[in-house]
Amino acid sequence: MAENIQEPRTLTRLQQFSKVLQSGTLQQLQLMLNGLFAAEIAHLLESLPREKREFVWELVEPDLQGDVLLDVNDDIREHLIRQMETSELVAASEGLEVDDLADFIQDLPDTVMQLVLQSMGSQDRHRLESILSYPEDTAGGLMNTDTITVRPNNTIDVVLRYLRRSRGKIPAMTDNLYVVDRDNKYLGQVPLTDLLTREPSMSIGELMNTEHPGISADMPDNDVATMFEHRELVSAPVINENNELLGRITIDDVIDVIREDAEHSLMSMAGLSEEDDMFAPVITSTRRRSIWLGTNLITALLASWVIGQFGATIEKLVALAILMPIVASMGGVAGSQTLTLVIRAMALGQIDTSNAGRLIVKELSVGILNGLVWALIISLVTILWFDDVQLGFIIGAAIIVNLVTGALAGATVPLFLKKVGADPALGGGVVLTTITDVVGFLSFLGLAALFLI
Repeated sequence: MAENIQEPRTLTRLQQFSKVLQSGTLQQLQLMLNGLFAAEIAHLLESLPREKREFVWELVEPDLQGDVLLDVNDDIREHLIRQMETSELVAASEGLEVDDLADFIQDLPDTVMQLVLQSMGSQDRHRLESILSYPEDTAGGLMNTDTITVRPNNTIDVVLRYLRRSRGKIPAMTDNLYVVDRDNKYLGQVPLTDLLTREPSMSIGELMNTEHPGISADMPDNDVATMFEHRELVSAPVINENNELLGRITIDDVIDVIREDAEHSLMSMAGLSEEDDMFAPVITSTRRRSIWLGTNLITALLASWVIGQFGATIEKLVALAILMPIVASMGGVAGSQTLTLVIRAMALGQIDTSNAGRLIVKELSVGILNGLVWALIISLVTILWFDDVQLGFIIGAAIIVNLVTGALAGATVPLFLKKVGADPALGGGVVLTTITDVVGFLSFLGLAALFLI
């Protein structure tokens, strides 16, 4: 059924689903919906208004609901959980992997959480408690405890027979078996491909790869994602401070981290959260955005106050009011370019104390060069427009000052915010805009007051 949905290429899946939702039968709608992957159902739910979303949610098969709840954003998950019966929530949790359950169970009401824990076997409960003991944004919070371990003195033949007879099913995303000693200390790993191609009599100790150390359970999830990218990993072992194997992280969990970080950076620049429901109630969305609008109002009032100090100057030369936005906007754009570059580099772990100074000098140089080029262009335009050479030189000087200021602020503001523990993506844009507006207006109007009036 999932393939049938993709046949008419002229319509998106959302358009096709909406068409069936409006005119199709309930059975057709249910077949179409449950023929999708859990992430695709989650995407559809996020795209539907609330009244349609609740109706569609009732059509999702119970064995899919747990996975779908994991894939929708926090706002929608919280709303759907409130609509579900206790028995439905317990059933939704039963089919989840332990690492997924660790993400899901924290959103459940306390009474439901206790029922879920009681329904689990002692081994799974212990695994879940192991994951929950670590913050969710660390390697320990990301890991899955379902791993296959072998001893170094075993032969390949023994391991293969163990996999066939004892395990029954290999965990998803398994590309390596982890080698541990009798105390569960991590020693190395053995690729599955080597198990299948080497001599059966060869020992695991001879075959194992010791070049990839385990990931500390306390490592931040951003650093885990960077490690997976640089080393092109599919999975990696997680260890504690005693080098004991705790579990493993797989690439699907890392992809979620990368996507969430990208969404966070994008939405934070507008003062929004990546977990906000697109169709949240008007009052809820208004309240959330009002905080950011209020912050921007304060910074705008500061810029307006600077302009107000030169009211008499502007009254005497109307051209200043016409040209003021040029100076501020040029500095803002230049600063935003540098700010975006620096925030991206920070997210990728490419900036530290060893190269921050060089980057600031480089961006200052770019600001100076761009300032000179655009000062010349804008000065010529101003002279031709207003037939005033002195005004042309003044706006040119202000452009240079503000482009250099924008470059400097764009490079240093995110570094400063990170140092004081603030989110550079969230606060960087507001601080930068305030600086370039204030400096732009102050330099242009100040020079005009000195030389023209």
